[in-house]
Amino acid sequence: MPPTAPDFRLDGYEAVNDRVAEQFWQHITINDTSLTVLAEHHTTDGEHSYYVLHDGSVTWGIPGEPQIVALHLKRDTIARTFRFDRTPLPLPAMAQSWLIARSCPEEKILLPEGTGTTPADDVTRALEERLRRDGDHFALLHSYTHDSEPIQTTVLLRALDERAPVPFRVLLEEADTDMFTHRLREGGFATFEAATTWWEAHWRGEDAPLPAPAPPARRTTRPPVSAHPTPPRGPSR
Repeated sequence: MPPTAPDFRLDGYEAVNDRVAEQFWQHITINDTSLTVLAEHHTTDGEHSYYVLHDGSVTWGIPGEPQIVALHLKRDTIARTFRFDRTPLPLPAMAQSWLIARSCPEEKILLPEGTGTTPADDVTRALEERLRRDGDHFALLHSYTHDSEPIQTTVLLRALDERAPVPFRVLLEEADTDMFTHRLREGGFATFEAATTWWEAHWRGEDAPLPAPAPPARRTTRPPVSAHPTPPRGPSR
C-alpha cells in the first residue's frame, strides 16, 4: 500500500479558537501538499484521529531535521470544533509511541505492509516494538536524518529515570535502498560525553561500532528531561 495524501476529516469543523487555527495553518495546512500518510487511525465516535505522517518539505529546510510527524486531532462533534497536538520525530516507531501514549491502540497505528522500507531483521522488529511501547521512558535530546546516500537516522535519547545506570541511548537506522529495507540498532552510554563522542566519530566516517544495548528503562513519573545545551553535530555538508 503506497502512502496517501492526508484527509483530516475536518469538513464542517472549525478550530476551537484563533490560536489553534493559526497553529494548525502554520504547522499542518501550509505543508499539507508535502504530507503523506504512513499510518492513520480514527475512532468510531469521530472524536479522535491519529496520524503518522512524512513531511517532504523538511528535505528543503535545515539539514538533519526530523521528517516524521505525529498528529493527534481531537474533535468536539457537538460544537463542530477541533484541537490538535503534533510533534516532529525522527523515526516512525517514535511517532507511534507518542500516539499510543495519547490512547491510540498500538495495533491500529502500525504501518501497513508495503509502506516505506521494511525491517531487515528480527532485531530491528523487536527494537521498534520496544520503542513503540516504551518510548515514554525517554526524552529525545537530538536527532539527525541524513536523507541522501548513505541514508541514515541517528537519535540520542536520555532515560527519564535518573537512577538508570546507563541513561543515554543512541539509535542508528540505516536504509538499504536496493532491498528497500532498514536496519535499526541501539547502543547504551553511561554519560552524555561518551554518547556524543561516538556520534561525532560516526559522522566523521570512522569505524565506530555501537556498544552493547542498555537494559530496558523503567517508567517514571518525573517530568521530561530537557535537551542538552550542546547537541552533537551531524555530517558536514
